[in-house]
Amino acid sequence: MWDVSNEKSNIVVSHTQWSAFLVKYAPNIEPSTSTRLVRYSAVSRGDHNELKAYITMLSDLDPRLLTRTQQFAYWVNLYNAVTVDLILENYPVKSITKLGGFFSFGPWDQDVVRISGESITLNDIEHRILRPIWKDKRIHYAVNCASIGCPNLYGQAFDSSNLEHQLESAARMFINSKKAVQFKQDRLVLSEIYNWYSVDFGDSESLKKHLLQYLEGPTYEQLKLYSGDVEYQYNWGLNDQN
Repeated sequence: MWDVSNEKSNIVVSHTQWSAFLVKYAPNIEPSTSTRLVRYSAVSRGDHNELKAYITMLSDLDPRLLTRTQQFAYWVNLYNAVTVDLILENYPVKSITKLGGFFSFGPWDQDVVRISGESITLNDIEHRILRPIWKDKRIHYAVNCASIGCPNLYGQAFDSSNLEHQLESAARMFINSKKAVQFKQDRLVLSEIYNWYSVDFGDSESLKKHLLQYLEGPTYEQLKLYSGDVEYQYNWGLNDQN
């Protein structure tokens, strides 16, 4: 249903409300965790309502009428804004994995928006729209699950006019953080993202090539020469400034 676009479309979707929210409530990256933390407890009722209005504006659009680049920004920004809204609706909470009901591990399978008459979940956006349609590894650096171990919320809304630069920047930022790639006692430790989504990143050699494309400094040289086993890590703690 969603693999349809209009490359002649002149529709430009504004994401300024989402950018303004990020600038105000997620302005800094905390050095010890390399994570852009969100000031959830500081979000005013008015700004939360503005966030909801932005989500409503997006859900009232038919993304199939947009160009491919407009669509990509639309889905990624919607995913991230809805995730933040879910946290705010349930705050305080220690982890997004605590949401979604007693028998659920997180809220990813619950209906969160209705678009063009279809109920949409976060898993729909990531796994049934973004990944299969665009087939771009960098999707994993763009969507954010409100966790410390996740690639960071980008500091502004994704914008179709600047998409390539933003995706490259997001990939470089995550891959050069210890939560993505590090060596512990000469043993390679990677983010679980590369294990969970190995089908996207390919075999060990393909993944290594991908990481080396962005890595900088001593870790680049270590990985280039490394041929041992791999361990995986992930921190589900909330990306909360508190």
